[in-house]
Amino acid sequence: MTTLSVVVPVRDVEPFVADTLESLRRNARPDVEFVVVDDGSCDATPEIVERSGLPGLTLIRSERPAGPSAARNRGLAAARGRYLTFLDGDDWLAPGYLPAAVEAIAGLGVDFIKTDHVKAAGKARSRVRVPEGRRGVALPARSGILPENATTMVDYPTVWSGVYDRRLYDRGLLSFDEDLHTAEDRLWTWRLHLHADTYAAVPLVGVFYRREVAQSLTQVGDERQLQFFDAHDRIRAELAALPDGERYLPKLVRTYCALIAFHLDRAERLAPPVRRALRARAADTLTALPRGLLARVLPALGAEREQLLAELADLETVVV
Repeated sequence: MTTLSVVVPVRDVEPFVADTLESLRRNARPDVEFVVVDDGSCDATPEIVERSGLPGLTLIRSERPAGPSAARNRGLAAARGRYLTFLDGDDWLAPGYLPAAVEAIAGLGVDFIKTDHVKAAGKARSRVRVPEGRRGVALPARSGILPENATTMVDYPTVWSGVYDRRLYDRGLLSFDEDLHTAEDRLWTWRLHLHADTYAAVPLVGVFYRREVAQSLTQVGDERQLQFFDAHDRIRAELAALPDGERYLPKLVRTYCALIAFHLDRAERLAPPVRRALRARAADTLTALPRGLLARVLPALGAEREQLLAELADLETVVV
């Protein structure tokens, strides 16, 4: 019986994948499988994976890149585990992390658990904690969404910092929207907290998240960076379809506005046509949001961002 499946999408991570595989080896045991999905690499990534001799390895190869969402979905479809988790091909795990995480979710009997992680930038290391302060107790999944003006679980969209019961996959809650190459994790996280039953934050740390990797989609400056608009519009549509969805709309609008401001602050990294598209979509989005709700959430973003977004929304009454 396979207890845990680890889905690992990889693409052109030749400088890092050997470390990733070695960290998986240090977490291997007979009831754990590693489903590595090569998303059309142009370098030696799949050959390194194939030669690794990693116990429990299944390698799935694609000739053409389809994006991280499609790669994860292919891995999920092939996975056989009672529990499921993810790891990106340029990240790594601490020894013994996976067995401890499986023990935690099995012991708590929840739909999913979330753990802390370590952000690695060069030689620097910093621990990023799960926003939920109550550790090791089963909680309603929706309790991870509010309050609107605090950092909550939907602001922790790291799919690899958790373990998930297979019944979530059977309910359609672990699949990714394949047309989204960025911000897919935000939509995925919101859906999980809206539709799962229970979760727990557990006092574990074991995923090392490598930052500032040139190949990462977080570093590119093309139109894929604008897909956060699509992701958040879909979250809003999901809320509109729920009887109590209005309860969570202020949180979504605050998060959406904060992300718009974040991308506008960093617009210089985008190609000029994408920069213009960003500003146009930001204005269209802000003017379409409820005016009273904008007036409520913008002041919490700080005076500079409030001014910027209010001007784009043509919302003069917000600006003091």
